Amino acid sequence: MAHQEVRDMAILEDGRWDGKIFDGEWTEGSGEPITVLNPASEAVLGHVGAATPEDVYRAASAASSAQQSWAALKPTERAAVLRRAGQLFEEHAAEVVDWVVRETGAIQPKAGMEAHVAAQECFEASALPTHAKGQVLASDDPHWSLARRLPAGVVSVISPFNFPLILSIRSVAPALALGNAVLLKPDPRTPVTGGALIARIFEEAGLPEGVLHVLPGGGDAGAAAVDAPEVRIVSFTGSTEAGRHVGAAGAQHLKRTHLELGGNNAMIVLPSADLDLAASVGAMGTFFHQGQVCMTTGRHIVHRDVYEEYVQRLADKADALVVGDPSEGQVHLGPIIDEKQLKSVDSKVQESVIAGATIRAGATHDGLFYRPTVLTDLTPEMPAWNQEIFGPVAPVIAVSSVDEAVALANASEYALSLSILGEVGEAMKVADRVTAGKIHINEMTVMDEATAPMGGMKASGTGAHFGGADANVEAFTELQWVTLSPDIPQYPF
Repeated sequence: MAHQEVRDMAILEDGRWDGKIFDGEWTEGSGEPITVLNPASEAVLGHVGAATPEDVYRAASAASSAQQSWAALKPTERAAVLRRAGQLFEEHAAEVVDWVVRETGAIQPKAGMEAHVAAQECFEASALPTHAKGQVLASDDPHWSLARRLPAGVVSVISPFNFPLILSIRSVAPALALGNAVLLKPDPRTPVTGGALIARIFEEAGLPEGVLHVLPGGGDAGAAAVDAPEVRIVSFTGSTEAGRHVGAAGAQHLKRTHLELGGNNAMIVLPSADLDLAASVGAMGTFFHQGQVCMTTGRHIVHRDVYEEYVQRLADKADALVVGDPSEGQVHLGPIIDEKQLKSVDSKVQESVIAGATIRAGATHDGLFYRPTVLTDLTPEMPAWNQEIFGPVAPVIAVSSVDEAVALANASEYALSLSILGEVGEAMKVADRVTAGKIHINEMTVMDEATAPMGGMKASGTGAHFGGADANVEAFTELQWVTLSPDIPQYPF
C-alpha cells in the first residue's frame, strides 16, 4: 500500500489517533464509505472507503509487482521489518487496546490480549526468513536432489469481526515474513483493528510500498480477493457457510485455500473434576467476548453424578457477571457486534426453550447487551445444542458414562476445539477417543498461542495452517524440486 494511500482511507472523527500510529486518513477503496461504529454506544468512529472488485484487482496487480523485490531482500532485512512491527505493537499497545475496545465491543483484557498476541505473531514471524526451508532428498540417480520452499507470490487474507487484529495478523505476519505480498480484506464491521492498524504499523516498520494492501469490503471484494489471477493462496477465517463458498471458489481457480471455520466446541466434565474450578472454566469458555469466538464452549457435557451441582455453580456465575459498555467501566461482557448477530443468538435460545429447554440464567437482552445464559433440559436436536450460537450461551446436557460423553462430543459436524476436565489419566484416555483440531485437558476450549498450530477438522476447517514455523512455512510457500547433475548425461535420443 502506498504511503499516501494509507493516509487517505478513513477520517476518524474523534481524533484519538493523534498521529501516533495513524495520522488521519486512509483509503484504498473507491466504493461507498463504510461507517465504523462502536457497537456499545453506536457512536460513529469514522468512515472507511469500501473496496470494489476493481480495487482488489488493481491491488493484486500492484502487489505482484512489489512482491518480487520484497522476496529478493536479504532474509535478515525482512526479519528486521517483522521485529520492528512487533515492537511498534508493544509501544502503542494502549492505543491498540483503545481501538479494539471501541470498535469490537471488547472488554479491556480481551483487547489487551489482541495487542499482546499481535506483537508475538510478528516476533515469531521474524524468525521465518532465516528458518530452514528445504531438504536434501535421497536419489538413485547420480545427482543431487533437493526440495526447497519458495514464496507463493500474493496471499489473500480474509478475516472476521470477532478477533479482527489477531485473526488478521496471524496470517499477514508469516506470509510477509516468507516473502509474499498480501491482500488483507477485513470484515467491514472492523476495518480499523482488522486492517488500518496493521497497515500503519507495517508502514512505520519499513515495509516497502505495495507489499501490503488493506481492502475492507463485502462479499464481492472477498470474491475478487480469491479469483484475482495473481493470488496463489487464500487464508480465510470465518463461518463454515462462507468458508464453503471460499473453498469452492479456490478449487475452481486451482488455488490453495486455508479455511479456519466455525465450531460448536464441547467441554466434558468428568466426575473427578473440581466443580468450582470447572464452573469457572466453563463460564470463561462460553462467556468470554460474549461468546463471539470460534473456540467458544458451545456444549457442556457433564457426568450425571455432578450435573446439578455444576449447573447451579455455572448459573450463579452467569448471574453475577456484569454486562455493559466496556469503554465506560469495568464489565465482564460487552455488546454483541450488531443487531443481526443478536437476533441469531436469541432465536436459537428461544427456539430451544419452545422445544423444552429450561432457562437457568439469562436469556434476556437490553439492546445489543445479551445476558450470559445457561440452558438445561436440552436434547441434541435443539438448535442451542447442535448449532454454533456465537453468543454467550451455555447449553448443558447430563451423561451417565464416559462412553456416552465421548459419543455426544463426537456427534457434531464441527471439530475445532475440545476440553476435558478431571483426573489427568482418565482425561487422557478420553482425549484419544474424541475428534478435534485441538484438545485441552484441564483448560478451556478458548486457547491460542503464536507458536501452536491452529485449525479444525470436519466442518471446522481444513486443518492447522497457522502457528509455529512448520505450519506457517507449509501454509505460505510453494514446494519446488531441484536436481543438480555434475555433467550433462548422454540420452539415447
